[in-house]
Amino acid sequence: MDMKNIYRLIFTTALIAASLTACSVEEPVTGAVKEPQKVSPVSDDAVAGELLVRFDEGVSEILDQAGLITKSGESAASRSGVLTVDEILDLVEGYQIERVFPVDMRSEEKMREEGLHLWYVVRFSDKYPVEKVAADLARLGEVSRVEFNRTLKRANQNKAVPLSADAIEQMAASAKAAKYNDPHLPLQWHMVNNGDLGNTKFVAGADVNVEKAWELCTGNPSIIVAVLDEGVDFSHPDLKANMWVNEKEIWRSSEDNDGNGYAGDVYGYNFAAQSGIISTNGRYDTGHGTHVAGVIAAANNNGIGISSIAGGTAENPGVKIMSCQIFSGALAGTVLDEVRAIKYAADNGAVILQCSWGYISGAANPYDWQPQFSSDDQWKNSNMLEYKALDYFVHNAGSPDGVVDGGIIVFAGGNEYAPAASYPAAYPDYVSVAATAPDYTPAVYTNYGPGTTICAPGGDQDYYFEYGEGLNKGSIGCVLSTLPYNVTGTASPLAGYGYMEGTSMACPHVSGVVALGLSYAANLHKHVKAEEVKELLHSTARPVEQYWNLDTPKQFYKFVTDLSEIHLSSMNLKDYRGKMGSGQVDAHAFLQAIAGVGVDMTFPNLFIALDGQVTIAPAMYFKNGGKNFEVTISDSSVAAYAVEGSKLVFFGEKEGQTSAVIKSDSGESFPFTITVRKSAASNGWL
Repeated sequence: MDMKNIYRLIFTTALIAASLTACSVEEPVTGAVKEPQKVSPVSDDAVAGELLVRFDEGVSEILDQAGLITKSGESAASRSGVLTVDEILDLVEGYQIERVFPVDMRSEEKMREEGLHLWYVVRFSDKYPVEKVAADLARLGEVSRVEFNRTLKRANQNKAVPLSADAIEQMAASAKAAKYNDPHLPLQWHMVNNGDLGNTKFVAGADVNVEKAWELCTGNPSIIVAVLDEGVDFSHPDLKANMWVNEKEIWRSSEDNDGNGYAGDVYGYNFAAQSGIISTNGRYDTGHGTHVAGVIAAANNNGIGISSIAGGTAENPGVKIMSCQIFSGALAGTVLDEVRAIKYAADNGAVILQCSWGYISGAANPYDWQPQFSSDDQWKNSNMLEYKALDYFVHNAGSPDGVVDGGIIVFAGGNEYAPAASYPAAYPDYVSVAATAPDYTPAVYTNYGPGTTICAPGGDQDYYFEYGEGLNKGSIGCVLSTLPYNVTGTASPLAGYGYMEGTSMACPHVSGVVALGLSYAANLHKHVKAEEVKELLHSTARPVEQYWNLDTPKQFYKFVTDLSEIHLSSMNLKDYRGKMGSGQVDAHAFLQAIAGVGVDMTFPNLFIALDGQVTIAPAMYFKNGGKNFEVTISDSSVAAYAVEGSKLVFFGEKEGQTSAVIKSDSGESFPFTITVRKSAASNGWL
């Protein structure tokens, strides 16, 4: 089984000439930013009969009046209201148009400030060449940008290696007692590596150093991680307690009860299928999304399965996983699905975007791959909508009044053995993760070099291939996590767990550590900035080169599936010096650093729409805790409040402003102001 590229998600596009030139050099192309052309480079995987169009701001009001701000899944309009656009598209059959991002009144103003309301998807008969229609639209002054909606593709159809009873008996025989009672934790070297899993290729401490971090914090349910991937099995016994739940929605409902533009989105949304039903049982599903989620937030110390980085315990619940599904069985998602998922995550409370996908590195070997983007400008100018959506998350996730202001995006760096990270991972605004083996050495498949910012355990089956039997050969060196029970194809009680490897698996280790650090900040009632969190993440990472033997090549078995042969190969570790980012992520050091930054949180001022409401969880603002809270509102004709469990709901009764005080049963109190505005969105902003 070729585990090298397990679930490496790629966007297979046409080979760009600039990428071919760049793949012979190590550093990304730099220089002055070039103005993007009105039409993005054509893609071999462009979806027939669809285009992503950004209109000029001057026609924004016309588009709004045409009624094109429908909810996701509703029928698109047959006219844009822009005469020149309609004249061109009247020449093609089946013309429909809808806004890329459905209306969510909580974020509509922010979206308009970012210009995302100007992006529309145009559909027409697939018998008309998409390149020709794009060129015709680009000639119009009312159109500022046209992009092709590409299909997202899996690199292969490999599934996880299921955990077996034989593997447990063989591999855990010498394992030491673990902190938690989860039975498979001794096999999770990536969490706690004692150097005792049966051979000398394991080095004690070559993990994420989370065992010490657990003494400070195990997670906090106020921190939400959005997993952009296959669906997450929300019913998995090791995950269900830590799934994000949209309490206003109803499972399998066709109604959008909370008005966020998506119906029935209880655990997230299936953007590939345009449905609130998160799925994991499609023919081509690999279990990857569930595997990623388990690394971050499987429940700890519950006596079953595995442990995770930030999954909490029964006494101290862990972080929440929001499933933003961009792959669904045979349905390969598109860029349209991806950007909708990104914005959805930001608008619905996620502060970390977990992204184990990307393009092929521009420095990849062209004999084995189709190299793509080699510089920041090249990626941005070819993928403006994608960049804008990610930028929206960076600047609009989190809250100035919450634990973190801004969003943190974590990308897998790529699995092409390339001396440069892939995009979007390589872009400076994001965290880009390379993969290591259980002895701190670079995983044989990992990308490295420019664009790489940090590394984490990702597994290395080829390096450990001589260990184990049958399907489990080499899996001892891979990452063990949760799987949907339908994926492994076995009735074994261990079927909900299995092995995968890749920078796809290194990535959630970093997302999990960031989530644990933000959980610690929440427990300390601190407010931090996303940028300072990223700086601390990198400054606390452990150098890995000190553990390498630079004089001896790293030898591994290259498993060639097509030929059913095993070839002994080697890699020169000297080539990786200084190129694995800041070092291996260190959970304990990161949490210690988090304790020294930020400011104390205070109860925020509230802005409420007239006849609207705002819900807030007050406990996070009080250092000494408290379960009961009393609010005194100076002018009760302006606003009122009610208690709903652990939350307070404030209602806008009359236009105006009033002072108020909130007091907890622990004795702490905060003064704040309530402003009620007319003609406001549900968040109170005009």
